[in-house]
Amino acid sequence: MFSRRDFLIQAALGGAASLISPNTLFSATRPKKDKLGVALVGLGYYSTDLLAPALQLTKNCQLVGIVTGTPSKADTWKKKYNLADKNIYNYQNFDQIANNPDIDIVYVVLPPSMHREFVVRAAKAGKQVFCEKPMAPSVADCEAMIKACADNKVKLAIGYRCQHDPNTQAYQKFAKESTFGKVRMVTCGAGYFDARTTHWKQNKALGGGVMGDMGVYALQGARLATGEEPISVTAQFHTTRPDIYKEVEETATFQLEFPSGALAACHTSFGINMNYLQANCEKGWFKMEPFSSYTGNKGSSPLGPINFPLENQQARQLDEDAEALMKGSALIAPGEEGLRDIRVVEAIYKSVAAGGKMIKI
Repeated sequence: MFSRRDFLIQAALGGAASLISPNTLFSATRPKKDKLGVALVGLGYYSTDLLAPALQLTKNCQLVGIVTGTPSKADTWKKKYNLADKNIYNYQNFDQIANNPDIDIVYVVLPPSMHREFVVRAAKAGKQVFCEKPMAPSVADCEAMIKACADNKVKLAIGYRCQHDPNTQAYQKFAKESTFGKVRMVTCGAGYFDARTTHWKQNKALGGGVMGDMGVYALQGARLATGEEPISVTAQFHTTRPDIYKEVEETATFQLEFPSGALAACHTSFGINMNYLQANCEKGWFKMEPFSSYTGNKGSSPLGPINFPLENQQARQLDEDAEALMKGSALIAPGEEGLRDIRVVEAIYKSVAAGGKMIKI
């Protein structure tokens, strides 16, 4: 049984461990591994139901550690995944991870308000960092995270699983190669009905609000379908459940303008089910429905179906990011990609605050 007493002992050890160089792990003499060790920080639904199972399918990385504030979860995970006691941490002794050669990658899967703290702490510990989307609540947070990783010579990957999906890559290629001429209009929707009332997604202090969660999917859809970064935005917020969405928005609609003149109309919600993307081009079109699901993303174009089977989206993301670390190659979605989205999200909030005024980005 991994008890609270074990947690307190590790916390005490953490103070002494912090005196040791955090970059011991990355010394030149360190032997290369066939699989990089991953520690998940935060054991909520996404870690429990998706990332941990995916890490049983990966070829380039494996689950070796966890960070949790709940001793009972630590005990359950230890037994289920055969984790060593020395690879189990809590939020207080987390910095001790610097001296653990089993752990190469720290994957931050916490509410957005906690992303900056644990990405910075992981970087200072000399660990490579994966961070779930949304990257952080603010541009300032994102920039601090990127700087911390650069200063400590570690990489930062954002968990944009869809960018690793060959179905997403197929429609990105249409935009990049102007297969049907220039994209002129994108319509995109990402949302579901969330029956919860006390989740972090309804809590402003924790980084809640639909724009920080499902809104990023709609925004990504428009950005990837045009292959451009927006130059202006107008936006509106709505709610049908003001008793639940007191602090944050339940539904958002926003309109984007791109340098080429392309336009996008995006919709996102915690109260409406939607998962689609359509791009109308000069000489054709392409569409996806669903475009951002965990499985089964598919679509079509005048060239035929877009339907590339994928066994496990998260496993592919983890494997490709781990491979990039091992080879020293470019990450598909580095920290700068997360920053691009949050820069637009901040502009969306500014637009709503100004009564729907157009905001230059």
